[in-house]
Amino acid sequence: MEWQEISGSSVLIPSHPIAVIHFLGGAFVGTAPNFTYRWLLEELGKSGYAVIATPFVNTFDHLAIARSVLNRFENILERLQTKNVLKQRYLPIYGIGHSMGCKLHLLIGSLFEVERAGNILISFNNYPVRRAIPFLEQIDIDNSLNLEFTPSPEETQIIIAKSYDIRRNLLIKFKKDDIDETLVLNPVLQEKFPNMVALLRLSGNHLTPLGQELKWQTGEVFTPLDAVGQWMKQNLSRDLYGLKQEVLRWLNPGKMS
Repeated sequence: MEWQEISGSSVLIPSHPIAVIHFLGGAFVGTAPNFTYRWLLEELGKSGYAVIATPFVNTFDHLAIARSVLNRFENILERLQTKNVLKQRYLPIYGIGHSMGCKLHLLIGSLFEVERAGNILISFNNYPVRRAIPFLEQIDIDNSLNLEFTPSPEETQIIIAKSYDIRRNLLIKFKKDDIDETLVLNPVLQEKFPNMVALLRLSGNHLTPLGQELKWQTGEVFTPLDAVGQWMKQNLSRDLYGLKQEVLRWLNPGKMS
């Protein structure tokens, strides 16, 4: 199973896919998701999920980005079905987003007619421009320029509360994440879809989904450096493995039970 590039997106197709995942990463790191999120996405592929990871360049117009990534995803999906790469005509589709990718999935599920079996929203972030872009607050910018994302954070909340239509959702918040706004999103979705929204608090931080498995081979003689290496591997991998297990458990609870 190898990554393919199709229409500018990274695609991973297992031999017998059981569902399709549309993955959207965070701002900036979302430009190359097959590298920045490689371990997590490949683990999903090994578990039978076809992954279509759509890269995007962050601009102020988040609505345009949402429309673009959805169009590209749907074109790729149709192409894979037409070429019989996805042999089953219908497979359930799940959205998985990290940070800004959550906002994009929420806009897609609110403003466009899509069929989703559910969304997994990891470390939701809906900050205004001055907090989202590092150092912008320290730059003397003319306030009359009125720099803000479209839709703004306030407008985004209204759109979600009014129009978000994906009923089944998993919200993931990491315990050491200082830029996460999952606890703001959770009550909005809970009110819309009681008993259909799960909130998990996991060990880790905002960068946990970007983690890669640390491989450490000990030599013939176990040294203090090997002990440090093994400790780092266990601690860095634990949060990432925990995230993978919970994502897979929610996607297919029967298999994990």
